[in-house]
Amino acid sequence: MQPTPIPIRTECPPGACVCDRDALLAAPGADLRVLMLTREEERRLLERLENLQSLAELRRIEARMAAQLGLRLRISFSPNEVRSLRGIAILVLEQPGLCKKTRQNIPAAIRKSLERRPQIAFDLLDDGGLFGGAAPEAPSQGGLA
Repeated sequence: MQPTPIPIRTECPPGACVCDRDALLAAPGADLRVLMLTREEERRLLERLENLQSLAELRRIEARMAAQLGLRLRISFSPNEVRSLRGIAILVLEQPGLCKKTRQNIPAAIRKSLERRPQIAFDLLDDGGLFGGAAPEAPSQGGLA
């Protein structure tokens, strides 16, 4: 294993993860960007994902994750219909060096944002042409008028 010039994620406890971190570090010319996601950086990323304000912000963070860490998200919809957030599948594609907990935490953080701001979910669905360019009004927080 060669020393790296950048701070990298500490390894998970033995048997707790199957990220192949050591194999990635040992491979010559391997893409080590994913290891730059230290636990502190992961906390900051999750906080940003939990507090998204718009679909545009989600797309910017998604692009930055791909460029800086090599992480790829796949957001897809149920082929039948989307009645709730469960109909929106959010996956972080598997890759060597990526902790399985991180692969679970990123979609969970995005779901929290979608629950807090339903307009983001409507905009995501509209991205695929579901609403024909006009997203429905988000339900108000108050009671019936």
